[in-house]
Amino acid sequence: MEEISVDLVIIGSGPAGQKAAIQGAKLGKKVIVIEKLQEPGGNCLYSGTIPSKSLREAIIDLTRFNERSFYGHEYELKDISISQLYNRLHKVIEEERNMVFRQFKKNGIRLIHGNARFENSHTLTVVDRDFRMICQIRSEYIIIATGSKPRNPINVPFDREVILDSTRLLGIECVPKTMVVLGGGIIGSEYASFFAALGTEVTVIDKREHILPLLDSEIGIILQTALTDLGLKFLGRKEPERIERIDNKAKVIFKDGSQIESDVLLYALGRTANVDALHIENAGIEVNEKGYIPVNALFQTNISHIYAVGDVIGGPSLASTSMEQGRLATRHAFGEQTALFPNYYPIGIYTVPEISSCGYTEDELKQLGFRYEVGRAYYYEIARSHIDGSNVGMFKILFHAETLEILGVHVIGRGATEVIHIGQVATSFNAKIDYFIDQVFNYPTYAEGYRIAALNGYNKIKRKK
Repeated sequence: MEEISVDLVIIGSGPAGQKAAIQGAKLGKKVIVIEKLQEPGGNCLYSGTIPSKSLREAIIDLTRFNERSFYGHEYELKDISISQLYNRLHKVIEEERNMVFRQFKKNGIRLIHGNARFENSHTLTVVDRDFRMICQIRSEYIIIATGSKPRNPINVPFDREVILDSTRLLGIECVPKTMVVLGGGIIGSEYASFFAALGTEVTVIDKREHILPLLDSEIGIILQTALTDLGLKFLGRKEPERIERIDNKAKVIFKDGSQIESDVLLYALGRTANVDALHIENAGIEVNEKGYIPVNALFQTNISHIYAVGDVIGGPSLASTSMEQGRLATRHAFGEQTALFPNYYPIGIYTVPEISSCGYTEDELKQLGFRYEVGRAYYYEIARSHIDGSNVGMFKILFHAETLEILGVHVIGRGATEVIHIGQVATSFNAKIDYFIDQVFNYPTYAEGYRIAALNGYNKIKRKK
């Protein structure tokens, strides 16, 4: 068995692990990444962000979704095979995987395939699938970046055909005619909208009253209207009591006595940290009541030389935030100048239509007692949306009624996750709402929605004076 000594070992090669490893290499440290999968990239690459967003784009392109508004009732949704969708998905995954390999090789990062487990707070043993020891690694610093997995209760009879979680869903062999999605959070809402756009009859069910309750309420209303236009149904205030498979159908019986059947059921009621096989207790690491690893503001666990980053520590559970967490953890470990993790960053939700937001929601501002005003620009006011065939959407800018300081930016519609960064940067530099009024934007673009929304809001202030 090989015995290795390094400066930094990282468990997991997803976004958090990749950036932590590359930062360590850039600092001249000897770095090893341990990955339990046969290829690097983590769940993000094979069952999370990359495949789900690739699937979304494949569906939009193959169904010519954005052309529907041009043809109205004459538009016919063509049958799309699952193999057509998978062809694109697998090509994207291959390109991303090769990129990770190139970055590791370029930076001299060693990748070891196997399952890591703690022997003590400085030593890891790596074993293969048959639990044969591959190597033992001693490291000055360790970063846990093992991500999360779907929360699968033992009383739910999961299989690979009918009753699925978000990982199993990517292996189905045909496009279902009907689908029930349990959970109206980000993952459930994204996949529900994908399949609704594909022509599947989708019903989303949640114990909460609205889909994606974290959204600004006005944005949520626009989303729910758009999803209804796709044929998606939402049933709120319902909780499942029993889930079963009967022949080739999924059946859900609810606590109120009602029931529903579908060809496929997607169970999307939460995720849990990937820590089961790590033997973290051998290192003295604790988990919280939800099963996540608690960390301080510097991403240190209760054992100061062991860090944890990404989904394994809980929210915000975004690939973007995980990358920065990994980079900052490595910098702190080796005494490099570093900043605290930013509390202001965008959130992207890739439903159809997509959504992105940064800053306060209107409900939050009301609770805090802010005197604020709202500027709006609807997509039907923006020439670019007419050209692209995407009239559903809105820019919403929240700003202080007296200082004109930007307090929140919310965008729903095509390109939302791209254009949000304009608002993010402006707010980070303490720009006021009139900043957008005084700028010239390319025409026709979605970005000019900022200027339209700013004028809309600013004119309300002027009328009140």
